[in-house]
Amino acid sequence: MKAITDLDHLTDFFDRYGSALTRGDVSAVANCYALPGMVVADTYSFTFTSPAAVALSFLGAAPAYQEQQIVAAHAQILDVQRLSDALAMVAVEWEYLDSSGGAVPGESYRYLVRADTDGPRITTVIATR
Repeated sequence: MKAITDLDHLTDFFDRYGSALTRGDVSAVANCYALPGMVVADTYSFTFTSPAAVALSFLGAAPAYQEQQIVAAHAQILDVQRLSDALAMVAVEWEYLDSSGGAVPGESYRYLVRADTDGPRITTVIATR
């Protein structure tokens, strides 16, 4: 298992996650999560306890990306705070690219990530903007 703060490893993980999101591959998105998982924002919170629940919660994301013609998502990792041997809080600002090559305003999140033998997995997503 690589160190949870290994920036190259985290960058690869978030690149795979962003690609799965923009492709609408909810199964691949679900594989990026540790269970149970949680999403927290200013006006709502929800949890999921199975890969199917993760996939279901992200079904609406793909049409939103398609509507904006987003074809790529790049995670700019702003900060990584090691919390323990297995946990880190990762601040990410997403940069999106549309089908004509233009930049689309992104979003910012903090991800509580747990490292296991399969690599990092998201346990909690916190919307920060």
